[in-house]
Amino acid sequence: MAVVSAEPVKAMKEGQILVTGAAGFIGFHVAQHLLSSGREVVGLDSVNNYYDPSLKQARIDVLKQQPKFSFVKADLANRETTKSLFAKHRFPAVIHLAAQAGVRYSLENPHAYADANIEGFLNVLEGCRHHGCGHLLFASSSSVYGANTRLPFSVQDNVDHPISLYAASKKANELMAHAYSHLYRIPCTGLRFFTVYGPWGRPDMAIFIFAKAILEGKPIRLFNHGNMRRDFTYVDDVVEAIARLIDRPPQGNPAWSGDNPDPASSAAPWKIYNIGNNRPEELEHVVALLEKEFGRPAIKEMLPMQPGDVLATYADIEDLARDVGFRPATTIEDGIARFSKWFREYQN
Repeated sequence: MAVVSAEPVKAMKEGQILVTGAAGFIGFHVAQHLLSSGREVVGLDSVNNYYDPSLKQARIDVLKQQPKFSFVKADLANRETTKSLFAKHRFPAVIHLAAQAGVRYSLENPHAYADANIEGFLNVLEGCRHHGCGHLLFASSSSVYGANTRLPFSVQDNVDHPISLYAASKKANELMAHAYSHLYRIPCTGLRFFTVYGPWGRPDMAIFIFAKAILEGKPIRLFNHGNMRRDFTYVDDVVEAIARLIDRPPQGNPAWSGDNPDPASSAAPWKIYNIGNNRPEELEHVVALLEKEFGRPAIKEMLPMQPGDVLATYADIEDLARDVGFRPATTIEDGIARFSKWFREYQN
């Protein structure tokens, strides 16, 4: 059994917390939550054009209304910029959510993943190493399960068969973090997110794409002829999981053995968690809920399976429930209703 601290570490509550990817979907919500709980947040983002920068800027504008928030526009792949940032602030905790996302995008733009997800993450690790970070939490992905077919996906499963470069880069992040945790005793927690959705969501994600198409009367593309299941996880549940973990850095698992290694923990202060709803949903059910919310039928275009896609995702969250006493539980019906309300307002 992995070990996390029994009580929140008081030192974590002092000083500014760095949230990378703060203009992004999850980063925005995490920063909002930290600010509402009275913490000081430095939000960093490159505000690139992977999707509409105006949505990212709108999120930043909301965060800037908080007096304890400061924003830094920077690219983590820039070694000197990242080094200076960590030297200036000496962050007690870092929540690293910045990344080049997207499975299909990685088929056409592979170098973007090397720059952002490998080089950028290495610079974050170096910043944590040299400037006293007490806990690094970083975004991984359910994509690391790759060719695995046994459901639900467990953090105790082997994940050595990624089927996209994006997934490979996230697996690499987990390995890089473990190396630094082992060498320099940096407490690191990896978070395997499962299809996060909700207000202020990403335009390249399925629920946003479907909603926009339904309102505009355009066809939606359902791959594998709609025969797909995803563990849709509402963003507030993701934020709650992160909030409970941030002050509980891993201490290392004293029972860990190289003779029978647990893939999710280590003798080093390193731990992996699934962050999912523990309930996969049929894609066509999600479309039906959106049709109901918007009062319009979807025009469905059935297509074959795409390279890099998997048939189903389904998170085993027992480790998370045991260690922090929390299970994501927002139903897809409630989550879609909340997303749709925001979407109507955002799209006028």
